[in-house]
Amino acid sequence: MNPITITERASEKIREMIAEENDPGAFLRLGVRPGGCTGFTYSMGLDTEESADDVILNVNGLKVVVDKTSLRYLHGLEIDYKETAMGGGFSLNNPNATATCGCGLSFRTAADAGRAEPC
Repeated sequence: MNPITITERASEKIREMIAEENDPGAFLRLGVRPGGCTGFTYSMGLDTEESADDVILNVNGLKVVVDKTSLRYLHGLEIDYKETAMGGGFSLNNPNATATCGCGLSFRTAADAGRAEPC
C-alpha cells in the first residue's frame, strides 16, 4: 500500500501538467519544509532530478518522489483536485496534521511543531 494517495481527478491533472512540460523524465515531487504560519509548509511540483535521499513511489501510474525526511510527515496524505467558480486547485488532506493554517498550505504535527513564521 502506498503511503500517499492521489485521487483519479488529481492524477489526471498531474498527467496534464507533465505532458505540458514536454519532458518524458518529469515526475511529481512532494516535500515538507520548515516554515509557514503553522510550522511546516508543503512543496509540490514537477521535477526531473532524483537524489540518494529520495523515495520513489508509483501512485496511479504516476512517478512520485519524496525525500525520506518529508515522507514521515506525509504518510497517509491524500491529494485531490477541485474545480470551483474561482478556478481549480489541489487540496491536501494530511492525517498527521494536528493544526493547519487558513489557506491549508501550512501545518504542524503532534510530535513536531516545525518552525512557524509570521503570515
